[in-house]
Amino acid sequence: MKLSRRSLLATTAAVAAATVPAGQARAAGRGRDRSLRTGFERLADSGYRLLSGQRVGIVTNPTGVTRDVRHIVDVMHADRRVELTAVFGPEHGFRGTAQAGGSEGRYDDPATGLPVYDTYLKSGQPLADVFTASGVDTVVFDIQDAGARFYTYIWTLYDCMEAAALAGKRFVVLDRPNPVTGRQALGPVLHKEFATFVGRQPIAQAHGMTVAELARLFNGEFLTTPAPLETVLMTGWQRSDFYDASGLPWVPPSPNMPTPDTALVYSGTCLFEGTNLSEGRGTTRPFELLGAQGLDGRWAAAVNALGLPGVRFREAYFAPTFSKFQGTTVGGVQLHVHDRAAFDPVRTGVALLVTAKRVWDGFAWRPDDWIDKLTGSTRVRTMIDAGADTDEVVAGWSEELAAFRRVREEYLVYR
Repeated sequence: MKLSRRSLLATTAAVAAATVPAGQARAAGRGRDRSLRTGFERLADSGYRLLSGQRVGIVTNPTGVTRDVRHIVDVMHADRRVELTAVFGPEHGFRGTAQAGGSEGRYDDPATGLPVYDTYLKSGQPLADVFTASGVDTVVFDIQDAGARFYTYIWTLYDCMEAAALAGKRFVVLDRPNPVTGRQALGPVLHKEFATFVGRQPIAQAHGMTVAELARLFNGEFLTTPAPLETVLMTGWQRSDFYDASGLPWVPPSPNMPTPDTALVYSGTCLFEGTNLSEGRGTTRPFELLGAQGLDGRWAAAVNALGLPGVRFREAYFAPTFSKFQGTTVGGVQLHVHDRAAFDPVRTGVALLVTAKRVWDGFAWRPDDWIDKLTGSTRVRTMIDAGADTDEVVAGWSEELAAFRRVREEYLVYR
């Protein structure tokens, strides 16, 4: 990965004087007597100074809320200090009415009367044309991420930054916590030939960054024409903080991300989307429950025998209400994370794949090799098929992960 555009950070990815200098952001997290302030809270505290005189459109979804759970679109629309003129909805929609792989389309929001434009699966010039047609001067992004490369909102961020550059629009990112901490990056790095909407660019499977940091990385490393980017950072957030340290309400970022516990395991167990096993969609614990017809307690015993740090596995039976095995009782495991700091979700996901294949003759990858899109190459699939164990699979991505970690370090603004 190249490091050729770091100098752009001073201008295109500046943490604006109207927000907070990077040095202050680092200092703000020191000590435990602190109160987290999100990017939106700091923007509102300033009287929306950064948006003064601008026609503003916002890319957001149900997670764009204040700590008293008012949606920021409703708050901004009612405030004369900001001219909010459009909303842009991602996958699942602005108000969150669509399931996975769906969106709300173009409509006028009943609550505010604002036009809502659909960004889902749009990129490049077609998305730039949406921004142009909306008549906005500045595009604002405020969505809660889940910390995994294949969670599509970060690629909505990437696509919108690219489109803003094409359309000549300012782009402002309002930061929120990475719910599973920003301690480190984990897992394989995407190979560019496997780029899709679940991974546009070569970052690690669990990236360990906030959306503002990712925006800086995208601008400095991947966008051919960097976006005119400004970021409003948080104060009071440390890289070691899990979501419950934030004091913020959890709003499901998507229908199958109901709790922060889901986000904790998601970057590993989402890999089961690439298999014929259920990843727990259609249950109350998606991505914590995994299973299929024909699986039983042998799987839990096999994976518990590995002694993976921070997690135990319970033999479990469930009947999904939709998705794979709808209405059918299946057997499998439930993950129980007992030490979040020690838990490695990506390693755990690989261990679950390895053991599932060994104890169940019915194990199969999805025919479209979706697992390769999720892991970012053919390596995980082919190594497991060849009989590799967990340690061997994890060792296979060590060099590319180390390279990504070095690049990532240049764009971190919290300590």
